[in-house]
Amino acid sequence: MIRALIRASDSLAVRTAVVAVLGIVVVHLLSLWTYEHAMERERHAAHAIRLADQIVAFRRSLAAAPPESREDVAHELSGGAIDAHWSREAMAAPGSHAVEGWQRLVDDVRTLAPDLGPQDVLVGAGTDPHLSLVAVRLPDGSWLNARLFASVPQAAGAHGSVLSTTLMASGVLLLSLAIAAWLTRPLRAMARTVAALPPDAARVHLPETGPKEVRELAHAFNGMQARIAGLVERRTQALAAVSHDLRTPMTRLRFRLEDVSDPALRDAIAGDVAEMEQMVEATLSYLRGEASEEPVRPLDLVALAETIVDDARDRGLRADLSAPPRLVAAGRLVSLKRMVGNLVENALAYGGSAHVSIMDEETDAVLTVRDEGPGIPEDQLAAVLEPFVRLEASRSRATGGVGLGLTIASAVAEAHGGTLTLENGVGGGLVVTVRLPKVQPETN
Repeated sequence: MIRALIRASDSLAVRTAVVAVLGIVVVHLLSLWTYEHAMERERHAAHAIRLADQIVAFRRSLAAAPPESREDVAHELSGGAIDAHWSREAMAAPGSHAVEGWQRLVDDVRTLAPDLGPQDVLVGAGTDPHLSLVAVRLPDGSWLNARLFASVPQAAGAHGSVLSTTLMASGVLLLSLAIAAWLTRPLRAMARTVAALPPDAARVHLPETGPKEVRELAHAFNGMQARIAGLVERRTQALAAVSHDLRTPMTRLRFRLEDVSDPALRDAIAGDVAEMEQMVEATLSYLRGEASEEPVRPLDLVALAETIVDDARDRGLRADLSAPPRLVAAGRLVSLKRMVGNLVENALAYGGSAHVSIMDEETDAVLTVRDEGPGIPEDQLAAVLEPFVRLEASRSRATGGVGLGLTIASAVAEAHGGTLTLENGVGGGLVVTVRLPKVQPETN
């Protein structure tokens, strides 16, 4: 039985019900307390009105009786909370400290007997808070003196229903917020853990703790990670096999080209083989994605870009570099070289030139590649970053490429914690901007 209760309480639904019931019980008890307090105030107010009505009735009875029999009439009327007497003098002293507490009674008596003036109703008290003296002047100047055995009437106030309702609503609101925060705490912790993972992080095992539903979610997430890791591993193995299987026949084709006697045919076949190799290499490079085994290390981004620009110049192409002497960023050499090479080759192929600049900003190394081509229509700037998308749809050897250069560059930038953006230059041409986190110098 106990184990069954423990298992039942391990559910978010049961926990929610338990906390809600306990909270509602507490709030309800507080609400009842405020309601009883308000009712007590109303009881005191009703008691004061009843006392005032009795005192006024006593006054009228004494006023109607002859003076010699008034004390007997007062004695006969006494009873309950009132002990009445008649005399020529007031037994209650004016200005007593008890007047403030019994002001409600004084006001009620004067309301019921409008002929009474401010000095015609006097209230005094002794040391006992439950015993008070009230003196009411009769029309002939004599006094009705009454000892009241009652607590001091409470001052009139607002009915407790408003306070009770406000307290109930506030309690339910705070309870709802507390329940939501308590139930979502493990989910928020899980979300922070997943969000903090860098793009190239290894698989992280989430702790399978907390309520039943949270444990099931963490277990499902860990299982999903394992399946994804297995899928990536199988894909990597398949890519290695495809890479080998495709390169082998293409290498044999190159050897067999030597047996082709027609020079024009041999050049045409060699061009087709070169295009196939380029397409295979670009596709495999994209499919490999972030699965590189190369470690991340500090790299001089300026030296890397200078190597690629110098290589383009050696081929007689228009390329230049504007950069500081040195700027270090953390990354993988092969991936970053592929990214910068793709951007430069794209600018040379479609813009006729590649103007590369590197700037050192606060926390980022900013690489910009600008060309002098026609640019890209504004509505196509996002589309060209998708794989296999080319604005020139013929895919001819003259324009080259398979639509993966910018896609690979963008993927590499994101894998290094950076961004890649495209925009058309003010004077024409396409401007590609890459922001990469730079290595901060160590401070002693």
